[in-house]
Amino acid sequence: MNDKDLKKLTAKSLGREKAELVLKNAQVINVFSEEILVRDVAVGDGMIVGVGQYQGREEVDLSGKYLCPGFIDAHLHLESTLVAPPELIHSALQWGTTTFIIDPHEVVNVAGEEGLDYMLEQTEGLAANVFVMLPSCVPAVPFEENGGVFTAEKMEPYLANPRVLGLGEVMDYVSVIGAEEEMVKKLRLFRERIKDGHAPYLQDKQLAAYALAGIKTDHECIDYAYALEEIRNGMQVLIREGSGARNLAAIVRGIRENNLDTGNFSFCTDDKHINDIQREGHISYNIKKSIALGLPPLKAIKMATLNTARCYNLTELGAVAPGYQADFVILDSLEEVAVHAVYHKGKKVEREKKIDIKPCSEQLRRTVHLPALSAEDLKLAVPDSPSSLIQMSEGQITTKHVRDVLPARDGCFVPNAQYNKVVVVERHKGTGHFAVAPVLGFNLGQGAIATSVSHDSHNVVAIGDNDESILLALQELQRVQGGYTMIREQRVLATLPLPIMGLISDAGHQAVESMLNTMVGYAHEMGVPASIHPFIALSFIALPVIPEIRITTRGLYDAVEQKFIRYIP
Repeated sequence: MNDKDLKKLTAKSLGREKAELVLKNAQVINVFSEEILVRDVAVGDGMIVGVGQYQGREEVDLSGKYLCPGFIDAHLHLESTLVAPPELIHSALQWGTTTFIIDPHEVVNVAGEEGLDYMLEQTEGLAANVFVMLPSCVPAVPFEENGGVFTAEKMEPYLANPRVLGLGEVMDYVSVIGAEEEMVKKLRLFRERIKDGHAPYLQDKQLAAYALAGIKTDHECIDYAYALEEIRNGMQVLIREGSGARNLAAIVRGIRENNLDTGNFSFCTDDKHINDIQREGHISYNIKKSIALGLPPLKAIKMATLNTARCYNLTELGAVAPGYQADFVILDSLEEVAVHAVYHKGKKVEREKKIDIKPCSEQLRRTVHLPALSAEDLKLAVPDSPSSLIQMSEGQITTKHVRDVLPARDGCFVPNAQYNKVVVVERHKGTGHFAVAPVLGFNLGQGAIATSVSHDSHNVVAIGDNDESILLALQELQRVQGGYTMIREQRVLATLPLPIMGLISDAGHQAVESMLNTMVGYAHEMGVPASIHPFIALSFIALPVIPEIRITTRGLYDAVEQKFIRYIP
């Protein structure tokens, strides 16, 4: 703000001149003092100039409605919503989220810098604040087969972009605590900036060494005990409530029961599909659920606003006070977080605004290159004794490493509705690499489902109770160049194409929402437990940085011991 602007805004703050906009008779939520005050809120040049009694050139009488800061999503992958970034931003804005801190590591894993440039371009100039954390682990771990590599040298030019805040979630904790050269270069590059974490169940001194490296946040804890350990190590816990990973209840109950200070807690969605956002809400849902669990409403709102702004050094966001950006949410109900209207920089967000989506290059629409596999290729030799397999976890994206005697014929695994077969196939560079493993607890019968959304390398993953359906699912994703597909009784039941990098639809959010709801319903009809989101669960089954056991293109991997159970050279 220059001297001339300051002088002009000061006159409005003092009431000597009318403000451009005054929201009158509001119950203003003050996140500093954690109290509700009946005040007017005056706005000039997109900033809040005063909270008190004011007159404006335009006045809106809120008649006692609540006015709180715009909500902040502390960590999300826009690509995981399945729709183009402007579609997602517009949808989430309706639920009060005005600031998005995104980690675009999905598109960078597929397309490198071109993927990052796509995301920066798509989120420029929107009616929201979209900040970027540069992906730190592309690939997630060195042996992964993905489409792009993002080194410290490639990151450096992007630091000049004012929307780049810091380093995205550091998943390769082994490289961090081992002080490996490439990771140290990245940490050094972001020495003066925020660094996000990804630290599921690091033990004692491992967590201490991880925090020592300057990593300040984590969104992977699923219970209160571990969240408390992270806070004791000086970290900010980003409580996640997404489509597949729903960690909020366990952590918030612990906070409430132990009367723990909430200053080191924020909210995030991480990975949340558009249909779940449309049905539940966005960060508003995190707040609402926390209140329902007994957290005081003002503390929940503070966690969704000021706490996050302070963590990420967003000094003009997160509060309704003079000098803060005029981003706020008008609520009809505090407990229900019922959004009446949303303002960004003092302008009311239009609900029916036409969404402008910029086209992407043809290269980003041709990213699925699968080998022609046969039933013979999918054979998996198993012994008569117990074998390692992946057991799905209900309501979480973690898995369990269990051993069981598998159904077999002629020494080869025969899948069924209890013991499914999963296959992951490299899709970026045409290597032909693939691996097969047994899965317990997914319970899919009479067919198969497949996805090209597969964190973080985004190879194609298919699961089913028979080889023929699995092969048909792979062929269908090759045909549409990525997406979700379902096979039942040897026929394609439904497909949601995601042609942009195999991650994002070019259809509108309503079409995606409708098809996704239909496909999830079909999956549950075919046996997938109601507590498991079929596509989210499948999309994480190949991510080797989340406990306990994963399938990669190189074989079955123990994510706890960091070693292959079955390695395919």
